[in-house]
Amino acid sequence: MVGMPPSAALPQVVAHRGASFENAEHTLGAYLKALDAGAEGLECDVRLTADGHLVCVHDRDLRRTAARKGLVSTSNLEDLEALDFASWKNPWAELDDEATEPDPRLNGVLTLRKLLEAVADYDRRVEVAIETKHPTRYGGLVERRVAQMLHDFGWGESSGGQPSPARVMSFSHTALQRMERLAPGVRLVQLIEKPPLWPVLSRTMGADWVVGPGIELLTRHPRLAERIAASDHDVHVWTVNTEPALRRCQGLGVQAIITDRPAYMMELLGK
Repeated sequence: MVGMPPSAALPQVVAHRGASFENAEHTLGAYLKALDAGAEGLECDVRLTADGHLVCVHDRDLRRTAARKGLVSTSNLEDLEALDFASWKNPWAELDDEATEPDPRLNGVLTLRKLLEAVADYDRRVEVAIETKHPTRYGGLVERRVAQMLHDFGWGESSGGQPSPARVMSFSHTALQRMERLAPGVRLVQLIEKPPLWPVLSRTMGADWVVGPGIELLTRHPRLAERIAASDHDVHVWTVNTEPALRRCQGLGVQAIITDRPAYMMELLGK
């Protein structure tokens, strides 16, 4: 393991789909739990509904998180609002006599706008990392809608010397180039999962882009991990859920970790 630099700053803790280890991912309840735990950032995936709303959903279909057939892209927001996006996480809850009655406001589909409103209204600065999913039937319209919404919140560029609290992530290099044109003040994160892509991406990424490798890539390919860490790019790593993974990231001097367990990571970091 790479030794941790003695003066290295502690990485930012970003909640992956909220506090999703114990709570249903991408629900408002999961994000509020993450904020209560002290998470410094929130991560979400966004998809576009048939009627043009950005919703925080990872999968293209609804089978895993809503137990329904169908696609997010062919559903209207009203259709999604009628579904339960939380029961899959704890399917035996209805047998627990002491369980509290589920709150549909905390367990239903979450729009990106509602998530950003929660971030904007919070009593401390919280950053948000928005991943656009590709391929999608709507192509570049996803980035256009994300950019428009960030501008609505005044987050499309730096303001008063403060950088935008939002950043956009994607595995799609084209999507990030598109976002760079639409909202030049928003930081971009090039996600990477496969080692062979690094030589190409390292030459084509923007100078101020962030590189976002998965923890498995860094663990299985230590030499590549060191090359990425030694690049001129900040490094944000996903999905960091264990102490060895965290220490690996600290040893490499990464700037942010994305985790399903924000409370646990905050505790390990002494934050």
